[in-house]
Amino acid sequence: QVHLLESGGGLVQAGASLRLSCAASGRTFSLYGMGWFRQAPGTEREFVAAISHNSGSTYYADSVKGRFTISRDNAKNTVYLQMNSLKPEDTAVYYCSASPIINSDTYYSTRIYGYWGQGTQVTVSS
Repeated sequence: QVHLLESGGGLVQAGASLRLSCAASGRTFSLYGMGWFRQAPGTEREFVAAISHNSGSTYYADSVKGRFTISRDNAKNTVYLQMNSLKPEDTAVYYCSASPIINSDTYYSTRIYGYWGQGTQVTVSS
C-alpha cells in the first residue's frame, strides 16, 4: 500500500516557476515508478511526466518537455516536479501516482498507476 500526498501548488503568473512535491508513505517507495498527471476542468486526466524506480529513465509529455523536470529522492520517499516557464495552459489539478510497471511502453497510461494522491491545484495567470 502506498499513500501519496502532493504539495507545492499555487497561483503564479505566466513565466514563473513552481516545484511540486509528492510525499509517499511505506517502505517500498523505491520499488515504484512515479508519475505526474494533470486534469483541467472538463478534460481527461493527461500524462505530464514519469520516472523509473531508480531514476534511470524519465519520460515527458511533448507539451512540457524542456520546461518541466521530474526527479525523486528515494531516501526521502519523495518525487518532485520542477515546473519552469509556466503557461496559462498548464493550469490544472496535478496528481502524483505510483506504479510498479513503468517502462517505455506504459508510462503514459493512467491504467498502470494503482495509487494516486488527492491532487494540488496549479493556476497560471496570463
